[in-house]
Amino acid sequence: MASVLRYGTYIPHARLLRDRIASGAPGERAVAGFDEDSTSLAVEAGREALRGCPVSPRHALFASTSHAYAEKLNAAALQAALDLPPSVVALDVASSASSGLAALGLAAVIGAGSPVLVCAADVAAGAPQGPRELAGGDGACAYLVDGVDGGGAARILASATYTQELLDTWRGSEQPFPRHWEERFALRLLVPALAEVLGEALRQAGLAAGDLDAVAVDAGHAKAALQLARSAGLRPDQMANDLSGSVGRCGAAHAGVLLASLLDTAEPGDRIAVLSAADGATAVVLEVSEGIADHRPRRSVRRWVASKRADLPYRTYLKWRGILPFEPPRRPDPPRPAAPPMQRSLRWKYAFVGGRCLDCGATNLPPQRVCAHCGAVDRMQDVPYADERARVATYTVDHLAYSLQQPVVAAVVDFDGGGRLACELADVDPAKVAIGLELEMTFRRLYTADGVRNYFWKARPRR
Repeated sequence: MASVLRYGTYIPHARLLRDRIASGAPGERAVAGFDEDSTSLAVEAGREALRGCPVSPRHALFASTSHAYAEKLNAAALQAALDLPPSVVALDVASSASSGLAALGLAAVIGAGSPVLVCAADVAAGAPQGPRELAGGDGACAYLVDGVDGGGAARILASATYTQELLDTWRGSEQPFPRHWEERFALRLLVPALAEVLGEALRQAGLAAGDLDAVAVDAGHAKAALQLARSAGLRPDQMANDLSGSVGRCGAAHAGVLLASLLDTAEPGDRIAVLSAADGATAVVLEVSEGIADHRPRRSVRRWVASKRADLPYRTYLKWRGILPFEPPRRPDPPRPAAPPMQRSLRWKYAFVGGRCLDCGATNLPPQRVCAHCGAVDRMQDVPYADERARVATYTVDHLAYSLQQPVVAAVVDFDGGGRLACELADVDPAKVAIGLELEMTFRRLYTADGVRNYFWKARPRR
């Protein structure tokens, strides 16, 4: 019996009111920042899942329908940013919204006594004012799974999959946005598939539908969960909030985000099920462990949802997604990052690992062979700084910098663990920046040049 040892989620800070997309549309959707993509979202969720974890995963699976690179191992950037050992087996899982839950099931199979990290993230872009743009949302989740019953947050009692060749949602390599067939056609096939996998998973677990305390359904059609409840005999109080009004459907990550939302509030012994419908259906049934309180992340889904700025203009969203043409800043384009220097500073650039001099104890950010304070040579000890708290020492607001979101707030930050760094602030209102503002680090994409994503760390106000 496999188990979920730990888990984590991430919901971006920005929100777009759906009324700004289509007049009268209710709710809001989470929007990845101009400097975020599926890789940076997955890193943030992975940090939540692994923070304070005593074991290191031996496999890392990264599921997404919006991977940053079409040809390059995206999970490699995940491995580097989470400072996982090079021996980790890293794999990308792609092409379907069901890939996140499928990767969780795969982890339960391959992780017998060997922890597997499953990250899923998506930036769910769609054609302007279309159904994907309106109902979608951006987010990420991460799960550390062991193929044996190791306690942790929950035990995986059973899983089932029903694969179906179905023309419901599709996108060719030549198409910028996915297309959708009409809802009634998809529901006619997806709802029976959902009922099939739920019934099979319950049979494997030795349970009846009424034994479940909560059921979360991730489907691209709003009526799917309601129709499933009727056909499977589920009570209304068993059906979980699908977060459609506050976050939106996060593609490959959404089933995992829904599961995390259930685990955030579940009681020991609760039996829960999460289902995903895309190209068929997948179901996972879990039982919450006695020690779940010790394995929850620092931030719950509810906390991420509440931490937001919901004043994003629609035109800004279109500009961030590259849909709306705009006049770029009148500055030279940023150069393509070069491979050799990135390789030389890999742990600093991706994992944000600094150095501390063993002779004088001074912190060097970035790490140096020669201590900037006492001159000692090759006497540096690696010190992780990604989770260090910091404060604004001084700052400036730059209205001329090359950025999709002006003005840029550049700050000098002091870390509580020692050390000082000049960096850019993210998710910040320039009018509310002040000296002494508490900060935390976040992994972001600085820019893209010649197809190369240049990642580094920024600081943001604590969420």
